[in-house]
Amino acid sequence: MTSIASITLEVADPAAAQNFYTNAFGLGSQVRLRAGETPTTGFRGFTLALTVSQPADVSSLINAAIEAGATELKPVAKSLWGYGGVVQAPDGTIWKVATSAKKDTGPAGKKIDEIVLLLGVEDVKASKRFYVEQGLTVGKSFGGKYAEFTADESSPVKLALYKRRGLAKDLGVADDGTGSHRIVLGSSTGSFTDPDGFAWEATSMSSTSSS
Repeated sequence: MTSIASITLEVADPAAAQNFYTNAFGLGSQVRLRAGETPTTGFRGFTLALTVSQPADVSSLINAAIEAGATELKPVAKSLWGYGGVVQAPDGTIWKVATSAKKDTGPAGKKIDEIVLLLGVEDVKASKRFYVEQGLTVGKSFGGKYAEFTADESSPVKLALYKRRGLAKDLGVADDGTGSHRIVLGSSTGSFTDPDGFAWEATSMSSTSSS
């Protein structure tokens, strides 16, 4: 089964980015970093979402990110689906932290239960079909609005698809953007590029980890 073997963010300053992700989210090998300054403007078409177990953990991670230099895009708040907030890292990557729990069940912590890469695509059905052809397995699907793929135990990140405009609205940003996505997905089955320009590369040991 094909799934995400790695996530690599292309950043202007890998050392500074590594310091941010360590201090903000305690991330290590889950997210790799490499130098890259390909032109990009506006919304890059994706977000990395951190799922946690309770509201206090959301606040803990969001506050740590802001203290480490992130910009708050949407303050932490309750909603119909739970509790969450959105920040933008100094390198430009947008991160969402959320939980479906309405109440805390323990002291605040920074434990991350799951990382999901949400790609904002123009046509969810077409992109879902493309990824199935690449060997991914659909776990959840809601018509042309959302699709989520299963991930094996070795995959650090789960992949999901959402309408680009809807994703931008959810994150509190405008949906326009041009240039590089500044993210590369690692694949164990070969290199390819999806219909929205997200590049997958065959994984290699030469990639730089943020651990």
